[in-house]
Amino acid sequence: MVLGRCGHKFQNWAQTYGSNPELFFQPSTAEEVKEILDLARQRSKRVKVVGGGHSPSDIACTDDYMIKMDKMNKVLKVDKKAKQVTVEAGLLLSDLNEELTKHGLALSNLGAVSEVAAAGVIGTGTHNTGICHGILSTQVVALTMMTASGDILECSESNNAELFQACRLHLGSLGVVLTVTFQCVSSFKLQEVQFASTITEVLDNLETHLHASEYFRFLWFPHTENVCVLYQDPTDKPPASSSSWFWDSAVGYYLLEFLLWISSLLPSLVPLINRFFFWLLFTTRIERIGLSHKIFNYDCRFKQHVQDWSIPIEKTKDALLELKAWLEMNPKVVAHFPVEVRFTRGDDILLSPCYKRDSSYMNIIMYRPYGKDVPLKEYWSAYEAIMKKVGGRPHWAKAHTCVRTDFEKMYPGFQKFCSIREKLDPTGMFLNGYLEKVFY
Repeated sequence: MVLGRCGHKFQNWAQTYGSNPELFFQPSTAEEVKEILDLARQRSKRVKVVGGGHSPSDIACTDDYMIKMDKMNKVLKVDKKAKQVTVEAGLLLSDLNEELTKHGLALSNLGAVSEVAAAGVIGTGTHNTGICHGILSTQVVALTMMTASGDILECSESNNAELFQACRLHLGSLGVVLTVTFQCVSSFKLQEVQFASTITEVLDNLETHLHASEYFRFLWFPHTENVCVLYQDPTDKPPASSSSWFWDSAVGYYLLEFLLWISSLLPSLVPLINRFFFWLLFTTRIERIGLSHKIFNYDCRFKQHVQDWSIPIEKTKDALLELKAWLEMNPKVVAHFPVEVRFTRGDDILLSPCYKRDSSYMNIIMYRPYGKDVPLKEYWSAYEAIMKKVGGRPHWAKAHTCVRTDFEKMYPGFQKFCSIREKLDPTGMFLNGYLEKVFY
């Protein structure tokens, strides 16, 4: 019989949310997962599954039962001919990347962080950039899931197709994902080129940039006109890098954290810091070449608060200029760098922020130097208002203030997802405080 542990304290990576589950489980088989769900049903307990704990929100928090799938972390099958891989739900993408490399395969797109579990990364709609690429969930071709009743369902385009379009972004609300099958591509290297520009140049030539690079994104530095453009494209060139530990870590991490801590006492320094670091680290053209997953992944620096909304791609210029204008009209409100803008192809996944539309994601950030919180409520509220105004949808893993009435307006497939969830989990076993705000 699987045993639950008392006294476990859960905290997410940013240490902004946490909880104290009554029992903490680490099953190693589907049979043990079923035992946990049976016990929860008998005792009227709720259950939440946690992956890598990187979500900067309370989506994984619970005071009842918590399941961590890190012992269900095997690669089950590699089909080189079809270029597909089937893995257990708890496998970290960092381990999957290494395993795929051994077989000459890779995922076609990855987010900034690979210390995330296979089921978790699709559960919240993790994305990267590239207008020809969808969110990471679009790389999933099949999965298996255990429902609250203990039944195991197999889902794909040809098997439980409607459920599949819900499960590929499940919010942890439909059941416990057991296995995931990803569509891969042949292993490839990427060349990343970083160069300086201005907000006017990038926004006026957005269409050109979108088609100039397969994985284009840009970083705007609030309180300035400065933009850093990043192009990433497949290459056959050998690995190389013009970056260095001193600039990336000693300056880009340790010095930045110290200066932002100082600025928490003297907020007027933030615009100067944003300008200084752009001049110091982002004005020089930098190139690096490496295996795709090593280029896709990058250091998120230190602890932070994050918001990230998807908006119709044609609204990118209006939304960013309105945010810039609002900050200029409210000079006492400070905003850390960067505001990151990425681009994603539309899809048909019911709760995907890119449902039925090509989108841009506008990510804002406020760091927590040495764990210290900084005032952000006014900035956060203004940003959310702009995002809603242009038809935005929040990233499910990030903190936001939206409730069911918002989601009913934002998502044409929301009611269908709710019907599926209520059928699979009629007693609300997989709900928590976060999901209650979504569904009630």
